[in-house]
Amino acid sequence: MIAVQNISKSYGDKIILDDVSITFPKGKISCLVGGNGTGKSTLLSIISRLVTKNSGEIHLLDQDVMKMSHRDFAKRLSILKQSNQPNIRLTIRELVSFGRFPHSQGKLGKLDMDKIAESLAFMGLTAIADYYLDELSGGQRQRAFLAMVLVQDTEYILLDEPLNNLDMKHSVEIMKILRILADQYGKTIIIVVHDINFASSYADYIATVKNHKIKHFGKTDEIIRPDIMKDIFGIDMTIIDNCNQKFCIYFK
Repeated sequence: MIAVQNISKSYGDKIILDDVSITFPKGKISCLVGGNGTGKSTLLSIISRLVTKNSGEIHLLDQDVMKMSHRDFAKRLSILKQSNQPNIRLTIRELVSFGRFPHSQGKLGKLDMDKIAESLAFMGLTAIADYYLDELSGGQRQRAFLAMVLVQDTEYILLDEPLNNLDMKHSVEIMKILRILADQYGKTIIIVVHDINFASSYADYIATVKNHKIKHFGKTDEIIRPDIMKDIFGIDMTIIDNCNQKFCIYFK
């Protein structure tokens, strides 16, 4: 599990996160939801050591992440940020191979090549693996970056709005893949997601973020309620229960 304890982050007088504590269950999908600018993406960046915290601690299976070596940490946790614009021209295969660096240190062996092929196939990219990234659609490019994260083969996967640039079909495909990773491979996945209905349909747990704090956290059924949705998003929602899944209707 990932345990976040009393994390705070600010830039000068601007508060980004204010004494945040939360424990993400192992082997489950947890979604962070809330308005823009509430600190969701910053929390993922702090957990992944891309951004320094002002105070607090983060533990990965009872280990302080700041005391782990870079290589060991990269073997345990991977992250996909919102903006991914490599400065060099790469094929999908070359991009995905970068995900093996914590294991191969730049010297790809048979196991690495097998993992790359497996990840490409898993994301449906084998047939276009030698296409350059600038030749791809937004959805194909996003799947390529997800393949790079998957080939890193970590227990913990952090995704910052992974459905950006994806149409409805590909968004559903990605969420189904994440469910497989959690259910069949035991991956612990934390996602910042914009659409509350993707969170309600695919997440095991939902954390709501408001005023730079975790306002609510619990199983999805416990969080998808009209009062909580109104509190977090500031609009009235009707909750429909269909086939044991809750959907939020807010187009009124």
